Amino acid sequence: MTNQSFERIVLGIDPGTAITGYGAVGESENGDFALLACGVFRTEAGEPMHLRLLELFQDMQALLDEFKPDEVAVEKLFFGRNVTTAISVGQARGAILVAAALAGLPVVEYTPAEIKQAVAGYGNADKQQVQQMVKQLLNLAAAPSPDDAADGVAIAICHLQTARYARLP
Repeated sequence: MTNQSFERIVLGIDPGTAITGYGAVGESENGDFALLACGVFRTEAGEPMHLRLLELFQDMQALLDEFKPDEVAVEKLFFGRNVTTAISVGQARGAILVAAALAGLPVVEYTPAEIKQAVAGYGNADKQQVQQMVKQLLNLAAAPSPDDAADGVAIAICHLQTARYARLP
């Protein structure tokens, strides 16, 4: 299928400075979902942060140019115990959000629990349950990998599912 055969295309992003996962998912006119692509962007740990963020920004721009999504769905920052990691992920999210804004795309954000609820039907689902539902919803032989890519796909599906329910009367 080409991009033109989809009602909408959503790009899901699981942000990180070292590894950012992505998944491009299309929704057909009859409501079926199809995986267009998934993968990860990696940046070198030894590089200065400003160069890593530039690389992430440019990778994101290339992805937006390739798939021309209608919307971008991004995982919200989950603040745990590691402040350094939270700041780093926040910076990666900033690069992603700016790339989407420059492309004129709407951005929606979901918490990890919202993603799990929309994809697996349970907000405390484990990673395996979410990956199995992604596999089933997309009619795939195996769940996407690596995990960061699978998370990007789940985020895209979360938005498509959420938007579908929002359209119900």
